[in-house]
Amino acid sequence: MKKFQIFFLIAALSVILLTQYKLVMPFVYKVVASDIFLVDSKDKADQLPISNKLTGLAFAHCNNQIKKTLGDDGVNASFPAKPINSWSMGNYRYIINGEVNITDGNNGVKTKKYACRISYKNGESEEGADNFDNWDIEGLSGITP
Repeated sequence: MKKFQIFFLIAALSVILLTQYKLVMPFVYKVVASDIFLVDSKDKADQLPISNKLTGLAFAHCNNQIKKTLGDDGVNASFPAKPINSWSMGNYRYIINGEVNITDGNNGVKTKKYACRISYKNGESEEGADNFDNWDIEGLSGITP
């Protein structure tokens, strides 16, 4: 029996590799080629920074969330008029990169950069874009209370 252990190991590995090559990978290729993950939207993703009405509103909503995060404990936050950069991730999801000047009574003024990932729920309809309830903040980094 001990003579055949290496043979069984090689045979088992061969069966596993053959199964993956002939059964699993063709199935994976069919799933990837299908439209199962396709999101059809007029808002296309772009690697270059963009600036439009929705990115401006996303910037404003992110700033409001930062003010809520910092609270009212003697901390004052002021923001520039525009973000540093904003990107569309497609399907009305955006990443906003900006900075905030935080004034604390004890420590003076600190400038912090932040990144905010936000999505608009109503899709192509821009009617409720001003309402914060139509947006979801998916992540905020760089700001701690």
